[in-house]
Amino acid sequence: MPDASRHLTLANGLHLTLRHAPRLKRAAAALRVHAGSHDAPEKWPGLAHFLEHLFFLETPRLPHNDGLMRYVQALGGQVNASTRERSTDFFFEVPPAALAGGLERLCQMLVEVDLGMQRQQREREVIHAEFIAWSRNREAQRQFALLQSVSAQHPLSGFHAGNRFTLTLQAPAFQRALALFHQRFYQGGQITLSLCGPQPLDDLQRLGTQFAGLFAAGQRIPQTPPPALLAKQRPLIFAHEHLPAGAEQALRLLLAWLGDSRPGGLLDALRQRNWLQGFKAEPLYAFAGQLLWHIDLQLSADACAEQAHALLLGWLGFLQQADQHQLNAQYARLQQRREQAASPLELARSDSAGEPFEALDGQGQLALKALFDSLPCRDHGHWRLPEADALLINDLPPASGRQLPAAVAVCDLLPASRECAALYLRWHIPSPLRQRLQHIIEQALRPLLERAERAALQLHFSAAGEYWQLRCVGLPAAVIRAIGQALRVLAAPAANAWQTSPPQEPAAIPIRALLKQLPDALLGSDSEPQPACTIDQQLFDAVLQQARWHGLALGFDDPGLRALAAALQGCPGEGATAAAPPAWQGRRWAQANVAGSENALLLFCPLPPARQASGRLLAHLLQGPVYQRLRVELQLGYAVFSAFRQIEGCAGLLFGVQSPTASHAEILGHLHALLERGANLDPAGRQALAEQFDEPAMANAEAAEWAWQTHLATQPVDLHALRRSILNTQQADLDDLLRDLLHGQSPWLCLANTAEPDGLWF
Repeated sequence: MPDASRHLTLANGLHLTLRHAPRLKRAAAALRVHAGSHDAPEKWPGLAHFLEHLFFLETPRLPHNDGLMRYVQALGGQVNASTRERSTDFFFEVPPAALAGGLERLCQMLVEVDLGMQRQQREREVIHAEFIAWSRNREAQRQFALLQSVSAQHPLSGFHAGNRFTLTLQAPAFQRALALFHQRFYQGGQITLSLCGPQPLDDLQRLGTQFAGLFAAGQRIPQTPPPALLAKQRPLIFAHEHLPAGAEQALRLLLAWLGDSRPGGLLDALRQRNWLQGFKAEPLYAFAGQLLWHIDLQLSADACAEQAHALLLGWLGFLQQADQHQLNAQYARLQQRREQAASPLELARSDSAGEPFEALDGQGQLALKALFDSLPCRDHGHWRLPEADALLINDLPPASGRQLPAAVAVCDLLPASRECAALYLRWHIPSPLRQRLQHIIEQALRPLLERAERAALQLHFSAAGEYWQLRCVGLPAAVIRAIGQALRVLAAPAANAWQTSPPQEPAAIPIRALLKQLPDALLGSDSEPQPACTIDQQLFDAVLQQARWHGLALGFDDPGLRALAAALQGCPGEGATAAAPPAWQGRRWAQANVAGSENALLLFCPLPPARQASGRLLAHLLQGPVYQRLRVELQLGYAVFSAFRQIEGCAGLLFGVQSPTASHAEILGHLHALLERGANLDPAGRQALAEQFDEPAMANAEAAEWAWQTHLATQPVDLHALRRSILNTQQADLDDLLRDLLHGQSPWLCLANTAEPDGLWF
C-alpha cells in the first residue's frame, strides 16, 4: 500500500506535513526552523549553533531526566539536531505510542528555552570542546578548505560553529541578540513540522495541531539573499548562480548518475584503467538559486589526472546530450526503492526539507537543463547508459530446486510480511595470508557495494580477527541478487582488484577509530607478519577452499528460501556450524595507534548469557547519569556515551569517552566513581526497556543484527525469553552485578590510544 500524505498550515503559521506509512514499525518527527548560522548576526559566529545546544538542557517544565533526549533514549529511539547555513533541524524516532510524548517535549523545549547565564557558560565549554576536535580533524578541515573557494564576502567562507572567543556571553548586546534570534525565528511562520508513522493521518494531524500550537503565531521572514559566490577556479568544485527553482533536486539526479558504478559510465571507465581509488560527489551549499558542489576524485599514483578529468567532463557532456526522459525514468526507480527502504526518520526529514523521494517534475527538468548549461561539459570518451540495475528488480530470481545449505540457519524472527530480509555469511580464515586476500576482495567488491548503497541496500563486507563476514539487508529479491553477485566476485575477483592499492581513508576522530578496532581487540587479534609470496588465483582458491563458513537467514518466505538456495550454491569453503566466541578472563589494556591528539578510551565489560538481562537494564539506567556527569557537569568532552553492545557474539557494557583535557587515568577514575554510586531500579524504565525487545517495536535491521549476534554467541534466538528476564531483574541483581564489576573477577577490556598508565584502579 502506498504512503498517504497531507499538508496544511496551522493558525499560527506553522506548516505541517503528515505521512501515513502502514509498513513502518516506528514513528518520527522532524522540525525544520527556516533559519541557520548565516541568519545570525555576523558579530557573533556560532550563535545559532549555540542556541541549538541550549535547547537540550533542562527547563522548569522539563528537568534533564525527563527531557527529549532522555525520553527518546529510554525508549531505544534516536534523537539529534543540526544547524546548517539557512536552516536548523531537530528530529527523533520512537515507537508509535511514544510520538505524542516526544513531540510535546520537542515543542516545549524550543518554546521555553532557559537562557540562564550559568547554563550558557557550561554549554559554551562544550561548544569549545567541539571546536577543538573540529580544528584537529582532517576531514572537517578539508571541508572547510573547500568552502574557501568562494568570495570572502559570502558568509559561506566564514566560521560559524562558535567557540569560547566568539560567544561573548558577558556582553549585553550578545544576550539581546541571542534572545532576539529565538523570538524572531522560533515562531510558527518559520517552522515546518513533519510527522511520519503507521498511525492514520487524522491521528497524526491531531498530535501535530495540539503540540505545534505551542509556538507563537508569526509569518515567514524573508532570508537575506547572499552575495555572489564568485568561486575561485579550483578543480572539481562547481559553483552556480541564478539557477531556477528545483535546482537542488536536479543536482541530486546528477549526483546519482555520477556515482553510478555500472558498466558504461565514468567510474567503470576509470576502474578499467586501474586509476580509481575513491570517488565522492557531494553538495556543499544550496540557497536562493546558488549551488556549490564538489567531486572528490582519488586516483592511483600512475593515473593521468588530466585524462581522468577529461573523462569526467566527457561523461557530463554525454549525460547532457542523453535522453533526459530515460535519465529521469531510471532515477524514478531508484527514488522509489529509496523511499521503500527509508526509515521513519529518513522519511520525516525528507518531508521537512521538501526533498521528496521522487523523480524530477517539470520544473526540476528545467532546472536540470540550466544546471547542465552552466557546467563545463565536453565531448570526450565512449559512453553508454547502463542497463537497468538488477538490484532494483522486486521479483525473485529463479530457483534451482536445490536445498538450502545446512550451514545456513533459518530464523523466523522477521516475518516475511515485513518485506525485509537479511543474510549473514561468516568465514573462518586461519591462513596468515588473509589480510592480503582481504584487500583483494574489498577492491573487487567495491563496485557492487557502491551499487547496493545507491539502491538503498545494506551490503557490507568486514573482517575481524580470523573472520570475514558478508551482511546484506533489504528487500528479499535484492538481497538474493546482491549475495549471488557478491559470491561470484568472492570466487573470482576481477583482474584490476589484484593491482589496485588500498584507498586512503580520511582519519576518523580517535573515539570512532577505537570503535572500529574494538572487534579485533575483543578477538585478541594481533598483527601478524605477512608471508612474502606471490598471490595468484590458485593460491587464493586454496585458501578459500580451506575456509569454514556458516550463516543465518531471516525474513524469507518459502519461495525466497528456494531462490536463496540457488544463489548460495557457489559459496566458497566448507559449511560448518557456528562456534562459540572465545572466552577470556581477567582485565587487560590494549593500545591502538590512531590519529588525533585527544585522549580516547573504550571500556568494555563482557557478561555471560545469564547476566545479560541485568546488564542491559544496568546500561539502560546508567545511560543518562553517565552523560549528565561526564559531559554536562564535568565537561570532559562532547564524545561521551554508554550502552549495552553485542560485538562478535560477545555482549556487555560499553563506555566511551574522548576528552581534550582529562587523562586516561582520570577518565577511568570518573567511570569508577559513577559505578560506585550504583543504580536504582526504576520499574517504569525496566518496563520500557523490555518493550524494546519485541519484534514489532524493533527496526528490521536492528532485529536482524540482534538475532545474528545471539546466533554467534550460540544462544537461543528468543526475544520473549529476553523480555521476561529483563522484567524479572531485581535491585539485588543490579547490586550483585555492580559489585562483581567493581570488586570481583569480571573480565574487562580497556582499549585506548595510549599505553597503560601506572596505578589504575582496576
